[in-house]
Amino acid sequence: MSHSKKLAILVGGGPAPGINSVIGAATIRGLLEDIEVLGIRDGFQWIMNGDIDHVEQLSMQRVSRIHFRGGSYIGISRANPTKNPEHLENTVISLLRLGVDKLITIGGDDTCFSSKKLAEKAAGRIRVVHVPKTIDNDLDLPASISTFGYQTARHLGVEIVKNLMVDAQTTSRWYFIISMGRKAGHLALGIGKAAGSTLTLIPEEFGTPPLKLQTIVDSLAGAIIKRQSDGRPDGVAVIAEGVVLDIDPSDLAGLESVERDAHGHLRIAEVNFGEILKQAVQKRLSEFGLKTTIVAKNIGYELRCADPVPFDMEYTRDLGYCAAKFILNGGTDCLISMQGGQFVPIPYDSIMDPETGRMRVRLVDMHSTAYAIARRYMIRLRRDDFADPHALAKYAATCGLHLEEFEAQFKYLIGTEPPPLGPDLRPILEEK
Repeated sequence: MSHSKKLAILVGGGPAPGINSVIGAATIRGLLEDIEVLGIRDGFQWIMNGDIDHVEQLSMQRVSRIHFRGGSYIGISRANPTKNPEHLENTVISLLRLGVDKLITIGGDDTCFSSKKLAEKAAGRIRVVHVPKTIDNDLDLPASISTFGYQTARHLGVEIVKNLMVDAQTTSRWYFIISMGRKAGHLALGIGKAAGSTLTLIPEEFGTPPLKLQTIVDSLAGAIIKRQSDGRPDGVAVIAEGVVLDIDPSDLAGLESVERDAHGHLRIAEVNFGEILKQAVQKRLSEFGLKTTIVAKNIGYELRCADPVPFDMEYTRDLGYCAAKFILNGGTDCLISMQGGQFVPIPYDSIMDPETGRMRVRLVDMHSTAYAIARRYMIRLRRDDFADPHALAKYAATCGLHLEEFEAQFKYLIGTEPPPLGPDLRPILEEK
């Protein structure tokens, strides 16, 4: 084979179910067109330092069944070649030394950005396309298109929450489940809504940061009070980890469990948010003489390397095929997508935020019917509760408060409640 006819594949970012399906499908397509295919191990980690020894020649035999399994057959890393111009130059030179003139990257928004910058640096010497993946489902694709790995992560997350819901009811306790999703609440909401959790909290519902910790605490405490008023001491709350990133750091300063760096700054990314919420909510309930058992649990790492469900298995094999076919036919500088059963290449420039230079983030649409329905099945303090004197009296009595005192402490929560649905099931954005 010609030294210049090589296709390389690398994976960056965090794991997501379906990576191996992309690798397998792209490899098979390349081999069938008489193109040598290389797997670059551990993302950009080695080649950005000029090391070309961590490379594997992929064969039909090696990849033909890897689509059934989670993880990444060629490893993964978060190494970023764009922070240092020398690393970006090393990456291009390493690929050229390997005889690579076509590169498929698999990853999230950071890897997509690296892919774009690599294509610019290569200046036509290497064609580059990107296959988007993240269990967070927050890449800027059309609203109807899931990012690969999301459906598997949601499926397994629902199984975990389902079991914890039974445990909660059996043992009369609450679970605070912190779900992955640093920038958007898609995964938390997808798990919570499908499982029928008691309530789900996502960053989008609270508006523009900074967010007060008290608002989160009262949202959870209000749900517990409402459940106890109805004779139910149990519940499960699903909370997107991204919520903590919007909290005013000063609100966390007095909590002993928050870690600090050498300069005394809070390590927000390392906050054990579930435990913080557990302690804060229990303290809040104690103000009313209420006590409940709360267990904090993080889920996320259990989901990332799971074997893909059939949806993601098929979806990612399509993406892998299209990525290879497109790049082998001369395509470059595009993100690979499937929309309505059709292959649609999306140019890098069209998905980047001109202000940040990064890939735009897809947030949960707070004005959608789907979100409005999710809220209506949650058990939490609502606008209707404060309009019903009988319900309000019940909740106030549970707390040992007068109606006016209960309203003064909790009514502000309805400020973030979405508008009601009209007869056509569309949210009424302006109430008369």
